Amino acid sequence: MSAETDSTTRALADPLRLRIVELLANEQLCTCHIVELTGAGQTNVSNHLRVLRDAGLVVAEPVGRYSYYRLRADALVALSDTLANLAARAGSAEQRPRPCD
Repeated sequence: MSAETDSTTRALADPLRLRIVELLANEQLCTCHIVELTGAGQTNVSNHLRVLRDAGLVVAEPVGRYSYYRLRADALVALSDTLANLAARAGSAEQRPRPCD
């Protein structure tokens, strides 16, 4: 697995970050919206958004004095492609047991 895929899967492994990604799949939201929708604290949400930005999953766009976050669909497509490839390899590996010495 590539380093990019590894950082993406680690970012999505946290339940709150996954919830944020699910919310951003529907619309662009500012931090205050995410706080309201998740019930998490402002600092906690900000820290999770930083992890998602660093993983390349979300982009922040300033609008006035707020930052709106949007999901990068291309990052999810890349992850989906990687997982589909792993699934295909796993399917064919079931038919080829590795011989023991």
